[in-house]
Amino acid sequence: MSVTREQVDHIAKLARLVFDETEKEQLAGELSAVLDYVEQLQGVNTEGVEPLSHPTEISNRLRADNVADSLSQEAALQNAPAKEKGFFKVPKVIK
Repeated sequence: MSVTREQVDHIAKLARLVFDETEKEQLAGELSAVLDYVEQLQGVNTEGVEPLSHPTEISNRLRADNVADSLSQEAALQNAPAKEKGFFKVPKVIK
C-alpha cells in the first residue's frame, strides 16, 4: 500500500508534528513499508493457532506472604530527625 504525501500531511497535522519536505518523503516511504508488511502478515494462515500473551511460558516467582512482626512506633521513630505526637515531623511543602 502506498502512502501519499497528503496522507503524511494529514497524519502530521493530527499528531501536531511538523516535518520538512525531505522528512515527509522519507516518512511516506517508511509508512508504506510498514503497511506492506501488515498486509503480508494478514495473509498468513492462523487457523488453529491459539492466541498467546507471551511467546514463552513464564510464571511469577513470588515469595510466600507470611505474617511477621512489624516495627513498633517507638522503633520506627527512633532515628527520626524530628517527631511530634508519635508521627514523623516534616516541613510544610504546600503554601
